[in-house]
Amino acid sequence: MFLLKPPTVRPLELFSSMPDQYRQTGVRSLWADVNQGGRLADSFLEGPVLDAQGHLYVTDIPFGRVFRIDPRGEWDLVAQWDGEPNGMKFLSEGQLLVTDYKNGLVVLDIQSGQVRPFLERRNSERFKGVNDLVFDSQGNLYFTDQGQTGLHDPTGRVYRLAPDGRLDMLLSNVPSPNGIVLSNDERFLFVAATRGNCVWRMPLLADGSVSKAGQFFTSYGPSGPDGLAMDEGGRLLVANPGLAYVWVLGSRAEPEEVLTGPAGASITNLAFGGAERRTVYCTDSTHGHILKADMAQAGTRLHTR
Repeated sequence: MFLLKPPTVRPLELFSSMPDQYRQTGVRSLWADVNQGGRLADSFLEGPVLDAQGHLYVTDIPFGRVFRIDPRGEWDLVAQWDGEPNGMKFLSEGQLLVTDYKNGLVVLDIQSGQVRPFLERRNSERFKGVNDLVFDSQGNLYFTDQGQTGLHDPTGRVYRLAPDGRLDMLLSNVPSPNGIVLSNDERFLFVAATRGNCVWRMPLLADGSVSKAGQFFTSYGPSGPDGLAMDEGGRLLVANPGLAYVWVLGSRAEPEEVLTGPAGASITNLAFGGAERRTVYCTDSTHGHILKADMAQAGTRLHTR
C-alpha cells in the first residue's frame, strides 16, 4: 500500500481487566477447542456496546455470559445461559439483541437477566452461526451469519430483517462475514470478511437490493478484520485481531490512524462511548482486557428498533 501521508500511530490504554473471580481458568470449552486451537481460554470478550449512562456491556463467547462494566471499570455479571453470545446492540432501553452462535438471535433483558428467542431459524433452517449486527434509522436489522466459513468455503451470509419480519439474504458468498456497520448516510453497508483479510463495501439501492459489492480495504497478517465502527466524520474503524490494531480509515480506505494493542493482544471489536462518544473501547479477547483511546471525532450514534 502506497500512502502519501503516513498514519498517526497511538497505543491503546488499559481501561479495565476481567476480575479473577470471573475467569474460567483451566476450564475447557467446545468453542475454544474449535476456534482457539484448543487453547484453554478463560474468557473471550466480544460485542461491546454502551448505554446512555456509560455502562459498557460485553459478551464472553465460550461461557455464554454478558457482563456490565461501569464507568469506573467495575464488573458485574448480567446473565449466563447455554449459548455462545457474540455481537450486541440495544433493541430498546432495557433490552439487548444478541447474536448467539448456538441459538440465533436472542433478546436479553438486562434487569432480569432473562434470555428469549428472537430469530432462531430461516425457513426452518438453522443459521451457520450469527456473529454481528447493526440497525438502520428505519428499524431494519442487518446481521452476519459467519459460521465456520472461509476461503475454503466462501458461503457466509449477510441478512436484512425488516420491522415487519421480512428476511432478505443480501449476500451468500462471503469468506467469514464478521463485523458489520452502515455508512452515515445509510447508502453503503460495510462487512468485515475476516478470512479474506479485507472489508467489503456494498451499495444499498432504493428498492432494497444490493449491487456491485466491492473490496474496500485489504489488511494482512494471521487474522483479518473483525469488529467495525463508524465515526461522525465518516471514518471507518476496523478491529484487526491478528495484528492487535485498530485501523482508522478515511473515505478512500487510507489509514489516517493506527491504534495499537499490547504484544499478544487480539483486538476483536470496538464501540464508542464516554463524553460525547469520543472514547473508543476495544475488547482484547486474549487477555480479558478492555482497552480504550480518546478520539478527535465522535462515534456515530447507534439506532435501536
